[in-house]
This record gives sequence, structure tokens and C-alpha cells, in this order.
Amino acid sequence: YTEKAKAGQADIVEFLLTSHPLDCPICDKGGECPLQNLTMEFGSGESRFIFDEKINFEKHVALGELIFLDRERCIQCARCVRFQDEIVDEPVIGFYNRGRSLEIVTFSDPGFDSYFSGNTTDICPVGALTTADFRFGARPWEMNSAASVCTQCPVGCNITLNVRREAKTGGGWAVKRVMPRQHEAVNEIWICDKGRFTYHYAESSERLTSPMIRQDGQLAPASWEAALALVADRFREAGSGLLTLASGRLSNEDLFNIRKLTTGVGGTAALYTTMGGGDLISSVGVGQGTDLSGVGEETAILVVGCDLQEEAPIWWLRVKQAADRGSKLIVLNPRETRLDQYAQHLIHYGYGEQTVAVLSMLNSISSKRLDVQDEGGKFSRNAELQAAAQVFAQAENGIVIFGSEGTGWQDTQELAQACANLVIATNHTGRANNGLIGVWQRANEQGAWDMGFLPVEDMHDAMHAASALYVVAADPAGDNPKMAEATDFLVVQDLFLTDTAKLADVVLPAKTFIERDGSFTSGERRVQRYYAAVPARAGCLADYEIAGRLGNYLGIELEDRIASKVMNQIAQEVPDYAEISYVKLTEVSEQWPCVGRGDLYYGGTTYENLQGLGAQLAPAAQRGESPTLSGHQPTPAQRSDGLTAVPVTRLYDRGQTVLPSKLLHSRLPQPYIMINPQDARELDLPAGSTVQVNM
Repeated sequence: YTEKAKAGQADIVEFLLTSHPLDCPICDKGGECPLQNLTMEFGSGESRFIFDEKINFEKHVALGELIFLDRERCIQCARCVRFQDEIVDEPVIGFYNRGRSLEIVTFSDPGFDSYFSGNTTDICPVGALTTADFRFGARPWEMNSAASVCTQCPVGCNITLNVRREAKTGGGWAVKRVMPRQHEAVNEIWICDKGRFTYHYAESSERLTSPMIRQDGQLAPASWEAALALVADRFREAGSGLLTLASGRLSNEDLFNIRKLTTGVGGTAALYTTMGGGDLISSVGVGQGTDLSGVGEETAILVVGCDLQEEAPIWWLRVKQAADRGSKLIVLNPRETRLDQYAQHLIHYGYGEQTVAVLSMLNSISSKRLDVQDEGGKFSRNAELQAAAQVFAQAENGIVIFGSEGTGWQDTQELAQACANLVIATNHTGRANNGLIGVWQRANEQGAWDMGFLPVEDMHDAMHAASALYVVAADPAGDNPKMAEATDFLVVQDLFLTDTAKLADVVLPAKTFIERDGSFTSGERRVQRYYAAVPARAGCLADYEIAGRLGNYLGIELEDRIASKVMNQIAQEVPDYAEISYVKLTEVSEQWPCVGRGDLYYGGTTYENLQGLGAQLAPAAQRGESPTLSGHQPTPAQRSDGLTAVPVTRLYDRGQTVLPSKLLHSRLPQPYIMINPQDARELDLPAGSTVQVNM
């Protein structure tokens, strides 16, 4: 550097400090603050300005329920404003006033109304923006870090859990904050607010901490030995009458052991879901090397049957950014979604018509036509749909992202098959940035399919027919009270006393993801490992440990202590996972751009990925197998004279891992119904009306 450059740097730092409170000893950013680093590197040892003449501004200003602003610390760098405007396209905060009175304000109601607001606290170069649950909570050097994977959706965002011992836990370990861990192929350096704030469920006082056995009509605490012995005896008696329902909230290790346990006594292992297609993703899913952050004009992306912003926010962000870079975005949905405004081609269909719409795209570009019941040529004569089909067929790369809105798992299976037909016919299989991605309802539903779990044809009838029912990480009675019909013997394995658990004969308490090791398989079939961050709550076991101990009682050899050994068994028995091991999952490569590491000027906090980038599985098409078109005729859409009620997904739901996180309660929507405007006019229902729904 020349002397002139050094002098300019020193002057800029000195100027920034004229308006800064210099409260480093109590500032939340102390220890990871770029301004602090720059001051130490380039700042003067003394100031020409009088400290007492600094202007004092309001502190602890609520921009929303989740984010607070300290106006004294703000250096008006505009990083938070630009992130919300340019990256997320949600300009809900901005500058107000001019000169020394310039300040950040929120323009939305509720305040800072964005699913990505927490990221602004990461990229804030000083301690001006802080989260409600971490403000004045700890200093960076006081905390340990554990690598983890977000459990809230199928994206598989890499995160870091910061933990320390503190008084509120009686000297025990507590999670202080959730931070992004850089993985450019998955979540770059961003996470959504659901992934950032829902971890509080793990510290809930309502967690189960002891097995319970029903005695005299009431659930009473029992020892693990008594509970497991009773369950093992009844499972042995049930034999082929055992039905296991497990959800994609579980890890691969849990699901493998639970399936082996179930089939070991002759029972049926079923996936508790309303979405199908996992087998087709194994065949023609996106290839190894897929990275949405790098796709551009050469790629067409078809999104069908889902609301990405609500169901997988980071995928929504990455698809939006791909469209900004020139990717041809095609959206097929039954209703408006936030993604519509970025679409090059937009087609709306009626609920139940999703498969016909996709097959009509295929028929417009392929000589191998498949029969579809397209009433009145609704889709075959749709010019927008035909143009979209041509764009998809002619693109160098093609990705189809499908979901399950308004459908059951059988309908989604048909939609997945139609999407598979489309990518096969257009030669968009077997390589990176080509193939299918499923927007699963839970973090590891793809892993559940891979581990051998499949949905059952009729969940209600299957549960009613079972002589013993083993429900793990699922709440069928809570989702549908009609599922609560008694079976001869009900075992529930979960974190909380759910509606289903209240009916159980035996309840078994499980560990949360922060208390154990494990792995998830994302919707892109990337297997990723997460690590224990805190010691397990007394009395709880990991789900694979519980299944392993039950196996010991039943004479079924299962690993019940070390998760990595379970993964080794998975590698031996599940062909697609043959090359997966915990060592493989810890491999890393340098991530660019360089942020949150040696870059002195990066204005924020992001953790370098040193614990593993995971490993993406190759679909069968990439391994040399030739997929074939299926001519399966889709089920005709159901018609009725009345209105059709369709549940939709909202990011902030009332699930077991959201509701205990009280910080998000203000974001939970009250029960409401959205109705087609034409129907509303015919029924004379103005906005805000109270209605009664009879199903």
C-alpha cells in the first residue's frame, strides 16, 4: 500500500468511529466484528473527535418480533437493506431520513415480514441487528460449535449450533443460536427463519424423559427394561400383524434399524406421508454435481404442484436467483404463488389435473404420445403450455421440482411418473443439473424411501387391521382424529406426548437431532451428516438405539450404540449407499467465495464448512441404467357440485417442532380460509367474514 492509501483507510475508519458507540465490551458482535478488526488493523491509536459529543440514538428497536435494531451501532452500510431488496426481493426494510438522522425502519406489517430476516443479523458488520433469542446471550469465544443439518424441510441446509454451559440449565449445555454453515451447492450462506428459530423445541420442558406404560387406564413412568421387554413380547406375538409407521423426520440410521426390526418379526414398515415418487427420484433424480447456484440460461426449471416459498424457502430463493440469471422458469400450479412473478411461462390447472397437465406437455413435444383424459382439450390446446414444453425440451439442462399440494400420495406418485416421463423423453436425465427433485414434507422422506419405507394404500384401514402398531415420529391421531381408532397394542416413540401418544399402551422417549449423531438425505439425494451438540436429556435414547435394543430382546442383531456403525450396515445392504460412510460424509473442499474466514472485510458471521459437505447419490440413470417411459393412465380428477377444500402448507405450522418454539408464536397464522373470488361473490362473503365449514 502507498502512504496515501493507508491514510485514506485510516480516515475512513476514523470517520466510521465518530458515530459509533464503541461499546465493544458489551456488544453482541464483539469478537466477530469486521469494524473491530479493521480498527485494530488500520485505525489510529487516538481520535481527533470528542467521545462525549457523539449523538445518542434509540437502542433495542423492534423491527419485528424476531429482529432488533440498535440504532447507535448502525453504520448505514445498507447490507441488510440490499439483501432484502436484491437477494430476497422483499424490500420490507429501508432507510428513513437523511444525514446524521439516517436510520433503518421496517415498511411491513407485521414488522420485518420476511422468511429470511435472520440472515441480516449475520451479514450486519456490526452489532446493529440482533435476533430476539440471542441478543446479549453470549460472547462468541464463550461458545462451542457443532456442525448440523436443518431438520425442517428437504433442502438440507448446513447449519452450525453454538452452545455453552449456563445458569438457566443448571450449569448444563444449551444451544444459544443457529448459524449458517457455508455450502455453496446447498444453501450458500443463507438459512430461513424457521430453520434458525425452531430449535427451541429441543429445550422444551414438555419433552418426554421417561418411558411410560399404561396401567389401570393411565400412562405411568416405567423403566426402559420393563417397557422394552413388554414391547418386544407384544411385537413377537403380533408377527405379520405388526405395522410400523415412521416419518421422514427420522435419520437414515433410525429408519434402517426400525425397518430391520419390523421385517425381522414379519411386520410391515410403512412411511407416514401424503407424497409419493421417492422410487422415481432414485431412478431419474438430479445427477451428482447438481448445483442450483450455478445454473443460468442453459437450464429450464419446471416447478409443479408446490409452493416453494412456504415448503422449501431456500429452494425458492435459489430458483428465483436462477431465473434472475436467465434460467427458463416454468410454473404449473393450481393457485397463485410467490414464484409466479419470476416465471417465463405460467400455467394454472384445477386441483387433480396436475398429472394431465404434465403429460400434455410431454405429448406436445414427443412422438411417443401417452393417453390422457384431457376434457375438451384444456391442455392440449393451451398455447402457453405448449410453448413451455418446447422451452423445456430445447434447454440444455432440465430440472423438474414437484410437490404434493392438493393430492394424496397415490396422486403424487402419478405426478412423479409424469414428471419422470417428461425428463426421460427430453433427455434430461443421468447428469448434473438434470432430473427430478421432490419437495418432501419432512427433511428425510427421500431417505425413508431409500431405506425401504413405502406408503400404504389406505392408512386408516391398515392401522385398523394391525394387531400391533408402532408409530415413530408421527402423529396420525393429531393429523386426523379418525385415525385414533384403537388397535390391540399401540407403541408411540416420540419427543412429546402427542395426541397419538396419549392413546398408546407404551410411550418411548427419543432424543432430538441436537443430542445425537445421524444423517439425512435431502431432496437432491445429498446424504449429509449432523453431529451431537449437547448431551442427551436424561432418560432419552436415539430412535436407532431404541430399535436396536428392541432387536436385542427379539434376537435381531442391530447396532444400538454408534450411529456410524449403522451407516456401515446401510452401505452393505442398500446398494445406492454402497460408497457412503461417515468418513466420506466428512470430506470437504474449499468453498468460494471466501466468507466468514480469513476475509477481514466480510461484514458478517458465517461458519466455514470443516465438518463435511456430504455426498450426493447418483441416480440409476447416471449409473448407466436406461429409464423407460410409463404409460400408466392417471386417475381422473374428482368432480363435485360443491366447493373443494384443499389444505395448503404454510412455513410456520403447528407441528411438534414448531409449536414448542414460543418465539415463533406471533408468526403462526390463525385458522383461516381462502376462497376463490368468484365463489366468494356468489356466496356474498366479503373479506374477513366468519364462516362455518361442514365437511
